[in-house]
Amino acid sequence: MKKPADNTGKFIPTTLPSILDINTIYSIHYFEYAKNFSFAGEQHNFWEFIFVDKGKVSITAGDREILLQKDEIAFHQPMEFHAVHARSYTPNLIVLSFRCLSPAMDFFRGKILSVNEEERAFLASIVSRARKCLSCRMDDPYLTKLTFQPDADPEMLQMMVLELTTFLLHLMLRSKNEASISRMIGTNMHISKTTTLNSQKQLFDRLELYLRNHLSDALKISQICKDNLISRSLLCSIYKRETGHGVIEHYNQLKIEQAKTLIRSTDLSITQISVRLGYSTVQFFSRQFRNLTGMSPSEYATSVKALSEKQNL
Repeated sequence: MKKPADNTGKFIPTTLPSILDINTIYSIHYFEYAKNFSFAGEQHNFWEFIFVDKGKVSITAGDREILLQKDEIAFHQPMEFHAVHARSYTPNLIVLSFRCLSPAMDFFRGKILSVNEEERAFLASIVSRARKCLSCRMDDPYLTKLTFQPDADPEMLQMMVLELTTFLLHLMLRSKNEASISRMIGTNMHISKTTTLNSQKQLFDRLELYLRNHLSDALKISQICKDNLISRSLLCSIYKRETGHGVIEHYNQLKIEQAKTLIRSTDLSITQISVRLGYSTVQFFSRQFRNLTGMSPSEYATSVKALSEKQNL
């Protein structure tokens, strides 16, 4: 039998660029801060970013004081002093620190960037994977060492690092593209996919404002449709597309998020909060709170209080 010819030499390899090389992560945190929480500050020889998932937060970055708002992300370069002050904003934050010696990281020095929906999805996936892999708490800002589940999948861990890398590359590429478009047309330009999607997004924003203004009620779909002159089918399709949930499920989530904010930022009792948010009984409120958060309102209040008091130890 004739031996197959070795054609390896006919192929010319193409070496692809490696822009960012990340293989070390120091911390992954998701915080729900109580009012007036303050982290005195630190500096270290690796990168860190802070992303505002909800609310706003005051941060220190070197000699700058910055008010960071929802969907904004700030990068702290190695050895830059940084601190966090919740003030009265009760923000939800993602904080992640990692080592990357790639020169391309210079792009992020001193940067405050906005995060779009696609990039949010990367962050959500990173946090989700971390929760499945880590055995330590993700809401402790004083934690200095990550510990993993003994049976954590190495594939899951590598996916987490790949998603972090992709997230950073996506931010870089989008920022450069937007800057290029801005230079060409001389203005910041928003391009909607279609007129229909744009108008439906405006309708969604109006509906969201309506729901948030009625968190003390017990809205039904029929009432939402009547008050907003919208059909049930259109209402449901818009919320399914924009949130991935039904409108009432989303409305209940808004109520519980507001309840968490009230627990963190006021001295109201659990019963008073349930009444303020339109629940018929405190028992029903507590049951819904546990279903959506995994803990009772009193357990959540204790957890937040303990986290806030830890800074004084």
